[in-house]
Amino acid sequence: MKKILFISSTGGHLTEMLQLEPMFSSYDYHIITENTKANTYLPEKYGKDRVSYLVYGTKSHLFSYLFKFAYNCIKSFFLYLKVRPDVVITTGTHTAVPMCRIAHFFHKKVIWIETFANSSTPTMAGRMVYPIADLFVVQWESMLEVFPKAVYGGWIF
Repeated sequence: MKKILFISSTGGHLTEMLQLEPMFSSYDYHIITENTKANTYLPEKYGKDRVSYLVYGTKSHLFSYLFKFAYNCIKSFFLYLKVRPDVVITTGTHTAVPMCRIAHFFHKKVIWIETFANSSTPTMAGRMVYPIADLFVVQWESMLEVFPKAVYGGWIF
């Protein structure tokens, strides 16, 4: 059975990713998101062995964010080695970029789903992953102008 790692930042990106829950039962899956109070239910719902957390950070606190991001890069590497996924699927954003780079380095599939929130402008994280993604999905047809090699998948809501 294929191992799928689902990773996203907390909030709307996580909400989008969890729309993919019907896929979970078809794969050996693992979820990674940021550790916030809003996400404490995840291990109970999906299983302690299927959920891991990264440190929550926001770019509005740039100085501390840089340290948290560096820590998350290192932790992502160790989580990758623990899970050893065949595919990484993400709805973004900054939390997922290191994991996508790590998966690409190990020649594993990377699937990026650009956020529903952007209908005409790319996310910075999306621009960073676009060149290495095996499949880059946009939820708005207008985003095909921004990411011409992307696939229009429609809304996941």
